[in-house]
Amino acid sequence: MKETTMATAAATGPIGDETAIPFWQRWYVLLIMMLVYTISIADRYVLSTLLAPISRELHLSDKGAASLGIPLALFYVTMGIPLSWLGDRTNRRNLLAGVVAVWSLMTTLCGFTRGYADLLLARIGVGIGEAGGTPACNSIIADYFPVDRRSMAMTVFCLGAPIGAWLGSDIAGAISATHGWRAAFLVLGAPGIILALVILFTIKEPKRGRLDGVVDEAAPSVVETVRFLWSQKSAVHAIMGSGLSAFWGWGLMWFTPLFIQRTYGLDEGASGSLLGQIYLWAGIGASLLTAWVVGRPAYTNPRKISRLLAVVTAIATVPSFIAYYTHDLAVAHLMWWLFIPAIYFYIGPAFALCQNLATCKMRAMTIAISLLLANLLNLIVAPGMVGILSDYFAGPHPADAASLRLAQLCLAPTGLWAAWHYWRAEKYIVEDQKRAVGYV
Repeated sequence: MKETTMATAAATGPIGDETAIPFWQRWYVLLIMMLVYTISIADRYVLSTLLAPISRELHLSDKGAASLGIPLALFYVTMGIPLSWLGDRTNRRNLLAGVVAVWSLMTTLCGFTRGYADLLLARIGVGIGEAGGTPACNSIIADYFPVDRRSMAMTVFCLGAPIGAWLGSDIAGAISATHGWRAAFLVLGAPGIILALVILFTIKEPKRGRLDGVVDEAAPSVVETVRFLWSQKSAVHAIMGSGLSAFWGWGLMWFTPLFIQRTYGLDEGASGSLLGQIYLWAGIGASLLTAWVVGRPAYTNPRKISRLLAVVTAIATVPSFIAYYTHDLAVAHLMWWLFIPAIYFYIGPAFALCQNLATCKMRAMTIAISLLLANLLNLIVAPGMVGILSDYFAGPHPADAASLRLAQLCLAPTGLWAAWHYWRAEKYIVEDQKRAVGYV
């Protein structure tokens, strides 16, 4: 990005006054953004929970079941760039309200589908809407919280991930078991339409870059944004680390409900409840602990956050492997309690690293690029890889618990790859952050 397009303030602190916006308003906005993320994750997770009854009704193989996630993923990653381009140039509040309404309506319509093609089309609509949600939320939050509070704020925002996963797993599984899988889509889709109206009428669009030390005079193009991020070595490693964390963690969890049902004979309600409690309590606990840790004064140094991400991800890779290796449900259950929190732990700090390594008018685009990679890996590559490997390991027979186990074990060690990228980001991150926002 050309230096002439940027205005630089003193490197000692924010150019805006954090107290100009009342404390309650900043936290109200953060709460609403967290609810947006909650319903986004719930609407995404519900399909994974319902794979077994949907596959039975539509007569799908593991490869076919994996393909149900591809339409959402393809349109999520392709529409993320143009919607984020709009988000960096237009009113983010209005854009966010619109996309929330779209994906919630399309989730509701999933409950009225009668065949494979209908369901694919509805999931395309969900993907198009969700593509604009998280980047807009990230960009808005960054203008309500200063640089040294963004890791904490983004971690609170990411509480939506475990709460959404609980809704899409435990609640959706229980509804499906008693009222059928279509009812679960109806129940999860409707609240989002109400939330869209709340956003439109109660959230104020903040001034861009008001808390940064470096402010773009004009929103950079997609090419300029990519060029700038590529020049930020720590940004490349942070984006790769978060993408591979999603590939590893969320990729494993895509088939886990089906794995539990095949291996241990549980239905979607029981398997959803087993995982849902972990999502809810361990996920929220990990997110709150992370918010407390990164909110401490010692963690204003971005090197420490990058190092923390590397260490926790590497350690959590071990139980992620054991969970699919063991044949004992009690052992697997314990390993999920240790592994699943790690797939929530990284989200907030990784988002914050990306935010602080980009200038204010390229933040929505930066998050979109990060999400493009992450969702390409965890919604397309990982499910497709596991589904294809499961069918391959099954040979001439239908895929079963043993074939799915082997496929999951092939994916589990990739957490170490993600940890390596976080470790490498630590080397460059201080200077890169100064370049992007003007101070550390």
